[in-house]
This record gives sequence, C-alpha cells and structure tokens, in this order.
Amino acid sequence: MKIIHTSDWHLGQHFMGKTRQAEHQAFLSWLVATALEHDVDAILVAGDIFDTGSPPSYARELYNHFIVSLQKTATKLILLGGNHDSVATLSESKSLLAELNTTVIAGVSDELAEQVLVLKQKDGTPGAIICAIPFIRPRDVQQSLAGQSAEEKQLSLQDGIFKHYQALYQLALAKRAEYPQAQLPIVATGHLTTVGASASESVREIYVGALEAFPTSAFPPADYIALGHIHRPQKVGGLEHIRYCGSPIPLSFDEAKQTKEVLLITLNHGGLQAVTPLPVPRFQELLSLRGNLAELEVAISQITAEQNVWLEVLVSQDDYLSDLPSRIQAMIGDKSIEVLRIRKERNTAASWQPGHTETLAELSPADVFSQRIAGEELEPSLQKQLEGLYTEIVLGLQEAKP
Repeated sequence: MKIIHTSDWHLGQHFMGKTRQAEHQAFLSWLVATALEHDVDAILVAGDIFDTGSPPSYARELYNHFIVSLQKTATKLILLGGNHDSVATLSESKSLLAELNTTVIAGVSDELAEQVLVLKQKDGTPGAIICAIPFIRPRDVQQSLAGQSAEEKQLSLQDGIFKHYQALYQLALAKRAEYPQAQLPIVATGHLTTVGASASESVREIYVGALEAFPTSAFPPADYIALGHIHRPQKVGGLEHIRYCGSPIPLSFDEAKQTKEVLLITLNHGGLQAVTPLPVPRFQELLSLRGNLAELEVAISQITAEQNVWLEVLVSQDDYLSDLPSRIQAMIGDKSIEVLRIRKERNTAASWQPGHTETLAELSPADVFSQRIAGEELEPSLQKQLEGLYTEIVLGLQEAKP
C-alpha cells in the first residue's frame, strides 16, 4: 500500500502582506499529479489544512477544488484537524466529502471507534488500519481540577494524550484481528510537538502553557506515525517510522533554505517497507540575506534577473541608517526582487517603508509577554514567577471556553 504523508498546508496564509494563493494552487495541482504518477492509494494530511479557523473564501475554494480534482486518481483522502483549524469549519462539509472518497477527522470524537479507519487499496482490499488522531485540545482528554499548578496540568495533559493513543491503538489491534489473513499494518497520526523535534519561527505555540513536547517513547508501537505541526521535515529521535513531513511551502524566511517535501510511505503485511521523500518544487523563492552594506550589495548582485524573489535583509554592524531602504532598493535596480522586511540583526525590528514593522502574527502570545517583562529588568526569580502566573491564567481562560 502507498500513502502520501503531508501536513501544514496553511491555506489562506498571508506572509508579511503577501498572499500565498498562487503557491498553494501550484502545490495542490502538483500533489494531484504526484498521486497519479506514483499510483498512490491514499493521501494523509496531518493537520493545519488552513492557516486560521475562519479561512478566506479563496482558501476554501482551493480546498474544495483539490478534493474534486483528486477524484480522477481514485486516491483516498484523510484530512485531520490541526491547532490552526476550526473543528466546526472542517466538520461542516464532512458528510458531503464522505461521498467524494474523503474522510474528515476534525477533532477528537466522543466515539473513539470513529477514529479507527480500515484503509482500502485501490483494488478494494484492506491495506492498513489508521489511528486517525487530530490535534488534541486539553478539554478533549483531561478534566481540570481546582488548585492544579501549571506543571500538574502539563503532566495531566501528557497522561491524557498517552491514554488516548493507547486506547486507539488497542481498538486498532482489535480491528486488525478481524482480518487475520491480511496482517494489516497500523498507522497512527498526530499534530503535536515531540521531544527532540526541531521547529522554525513560523511554528506558533500549539497551546500556550500546555504540553510543550510529547515523549517519543509514549507513542504506541505503530508501524508508522505520521506527524504534523513542525514545518521542518525530519525523523523523530532518528527513528525511521516516526516522521514530520514538514510544510509544503516555506512559511517563514528561516525555512527558505529547506527542501520541502511530502513523504511516500510504502507498507505491506510485514509493516513499513520504505519512506521516500518527494521534493516539492519551489513555487516562490524566499531569500534571507545577512551582512553589512558591502556584503549585501555583493549578495544582491548574484541574484539573476530571471529570479522572482521575496527578500528579507538582516543588517549587521553599524549600517542601520534611516535611508537604508532606498540604499537596498538602489542595489536591486530593475531586478524582480520585492523586499518584505529589513531589520537589524540584534532582534530590533525595523521598517523598510513607513508603517511596516514586525507584526504580532510573527510572535506567539507567550513571546509578547516575555518580551514585555524582559524590558522591566526584573530579578530572574520574579520574572520566572510572573511567567508561571501568566501560564496559569491563560490555561484557566482556555479551559473556560465552551
């Protein structure tokens, strides 16, 4: 059986005022062609399909058009909700999409059996069992108790997620017993951070003050674990069968040099046979240049006239001048380069045009709070205490949400 593992599409994302619509359209068209080329049985999307809970209409249109286009490949589609996705938004078309060979698991179900799927191959024979686990919110798996500290809530959440995985894995084993001749492999999913995963600046906190990282050892012994949320493709703990596929397009400048990919998973009755990275073409070039004015001029001169580049400039030394934007623009000349951000290297955001500064979308709420109190020159013990109180307050507010 062949499965494409992908995640973190973030349809509808605006990047420093620029839409990613054309890039996402190109990626989704490429994905349909790739599924056809490799005769894939299923595509598994491990969360963060949309960038926000209320995606713009064009993002919904991209989503719907992709699902319809995929029908010509006879490929099964499994869509899992991420922390950026709205359970209500994904669920609203769930019944309709089921008629289009698409299963949507927007959030944790009250009936756990609904998250255990027998995945069929194109010839109609069972090929794998999926423990379809979306992003898990604290209220899905834990009960808040009065007087709990932030640390106790973290441990409680970790235990709740562990029990959820174990319960679904036991259901998957029971389901596999119904097909004794097939010896079906088991695939689990997840949308969370695991211990040792390497993130990037575009990965916002999953849940402020909640679980920071789920231990790799706490996953059940599935044949393959398809993860989402971290945008950098990687093995977890060096393990071949626990993978982040990463986002298909770079969502921040620090992802610009990454090779973006989806993962082609091959399974049979013996379990996982191969994981093959399929590089995703770069549909819009992002480039981050660092240096003083002389170094920047050399670097910009090496960009060819044919390249269409979105550029970030990180200025070092003492070259941060009021006329810097015009100097950079003079270096660019008539090349197809659009400067999206100029900033000083020492964490001081700068404007490259009037009114353009680093936006709150680039920071997590915890980042904003930490930066605010860092400016007060407090004792380290008091700063840590305030951060702990902030965490407890945010957790209490989140748990109070209906």
